[in-house]
Amino acid sequence: MPKSDPFPPRQEAELRLKQQRGQLQVRAAAEFRSLVLQAGLAEAYASTDVVVAADAGFSDQASLLLSLGPTDPPIRLRDGQLAGVAGLAGCGSGELVLPIGGGLGDAMGGAQLLGALLQGRALPFNASGEATALHPRRELHTELGLEQIGAGRLLLHRAISENGVVALSQAEGPCPSPYGTLLGPAANALYSCGGAGSIGLTMPGLSLLGPGSPVLVGGAIGWVIGAGSGHQPGCRRQASGHARTPGAAAAVSVDLHGLRPEWVRPCFFEGHGSALLIAIAAPVPLINAEVARQAAAGPQELEAPVLDLSVPRRIKPSLGSVTYAELLSGTIQVAGRSVACAPSHSPRLAAAACEALIAALIDGSFPLRLPVVPLSSRPSLLPIEA
Repeated sequence: MPKSDPFPPRQEAELRLKQQRGQLQVRAAAEFRSLVLQAGLAEAYASTDVVVAADAGFSDQASLLLSLGPTDPPIRLRDGQLAGVAGLAGCGSGELVLPIGGGLGDAMGGAQLLGALLQGRALPFNASGEATALHPRRELHTELGLEQIGAGRLLLHRAISENGVVALSQAEGPCPSPYGTLLGPAANALYSCGGAGSIGLTMPGLSLLGPGSPVLVGGAIGWVIGAGSGHQPGCRRQASGHARTPGAAAAVSVDLHGLRPEWVRPCFFEGHGSALLIAIAAPVPLINAEVARQAAAGPQELEAPVLDLSVPRRIKPSLGSVTYAELLSGTIQVAGRSVACAPSHSPRLAAAACEALIAALIDGSFPLRLPVVPLSSRPSLLPIEA
């Protein structure tokens, strides 16, 4: 008799039926890797339907889209400021787009504005309008809290990405960066990706994400809207398919009113500005052996590039690469020198988001679906030569 396939392919309908029946087998990425080491890949595949991966990194590549209700008399917004943060109006009579980043010096940034809204605070709102026959009002001065905002969305332009970088500075003194302050020359290093267990290194190429894919964002169900900022699907890869450098990226949209403040933390980097620390988790359905093998890769098998961020140019000097096992040890070797390293993300928040998504998948409150179409194969990181 022919031997049965140890890795029978799984269809979306089969997985959704198991979820409806309460039989879906879900594991965190770390638990799945441990099971592979103990029992082998075939046994781990047989007893796992979905692996959950998670990230909790910093990002200033995001914006708030607020849809404000009509005033009496009506106003067509042309300029608006919420708690001093200037927004872009003119996208509709009551639409306002606010950046999450910025806020250098003592000024509030969009991240702090979002944090205040999620804490229940009402913020001063000042706007001017373009007078028309239907919208005669010229000025508006009031306060806005979440309850006064009819609809709002957080748009994360680079919510999920493959891999990250290890940042250090070879210059003298402190060097501001999007990951935190770097001390030089090469006195510390900060790494932006969680490595094994992160979404991009559990799911190379973000192959199981596409427009309409659900992900858990800040405690709410968000939706992938397409390729994200800096999308580089053709990046250098290992033989296993894992990215050696930042690669594919996905943009995500989530309802502002569903966000929970414990999962969304405003922060500020001296010399760089405001950013959000936000927890994101995604399901990785084990639909075949290849997906399972990639999800089983451990920190000793995955690597990240080391870059000198003290050089203010588009292409940063490369100082080689290190494995995530080395990064987790707290010390890496760069040009024969030992450098202390630390995460520029929150492993604790990522683990909590992972557990929350596991529970939601098991109880059926989180939808399980495969992408109808994949992310675009066209890179979006195209330099402007000027």
